[in-house]
Amino acid sequence: MPKNILSRGHSRTLTKQHKIAIAGVATLGAAAVALSAVPSSAKTITAGAPAAAAQVQYAAQPVKDVKGTLTDQLATQTVKLDAFAAKKAAADALAKKQAAAKQAEAKQKAAAAAAAKAAQERAAKEAASRSAQRPEVQLVAAKTYSNNLDGWIRQALDIMKSKGIPGSYNGLHKNIMRESSGNPMAINDWDVNAINGIPSKGLLQVIPPTFNAYHVAGTSWDIYNPVANITAAANYAADKYGSIDNVNSAY
Repeated sequence: MPKNILSRGHSRTLTKQHKIAIAGVATLGAAAVALSAVPSSAKTITAGAPAAAAQVQYAAQPVKDVKGTLTDQLATQTVKLDAFAAKKAAADALAKKQAAAKQAEAKQKAAAAAAAKAAQERAAKEAASRSAQRPEVQLVAAKTYSNNLDGWIRQALDIMKSKGIPGSYNGLHKNIMRESSGNPMAINDWDVNAINGIPSKGLLQVIPPTFNAYHVAGTSWDIYNPVANITAAANYAADKYGSIDNVNSAY
């Protein structure tokens, strides 16, 4: 029993000494590591506290440099992003402006086309309206008459109708046959008119003063012209007797 007691006491004593030794060795090791981290150009530090301060100051310097480098990089990147954003905004604005210009041009073209179409439709309607209002003109072939007594009477009747001069085919024919027998060059050189120097002439034996006074516009001024002679005589008879149809003797 005593032997075991001594063994335990001796073990405790050695343990404390060992702890003290280990602590000292650790302290010396830490100091050695700290000194080895200082650059060769640095001054020798004799006191423990100042050395620690110097070590902290040296360790802080690289952190400051890294921060500055990152800030510069971020600033440069920001400038680049701002420039890109400005270019994009300008490109978007230009695209919008061009799109607006194209849209305006398209609207102008559409308006011009609509105006042109409306003008064409209006012109077509006006033309149709004028066509509807304008009476249809029918081309009538010029009427021809035979160069004989029948043709002369018929032509004279058409002119008399257009001038409002009364008379009929039978009324003209009977008086022509009595006065000249249908000879347009007939002349009376024996009656009182001939004695007075103004003989009766033509188909209906008209004296020159009467022919000139009752001449029908549009006919010849030649007293021997068959149509001119008939129309002038019928015009005179209408004025004096109401119509050539009422004349049954010398007039």
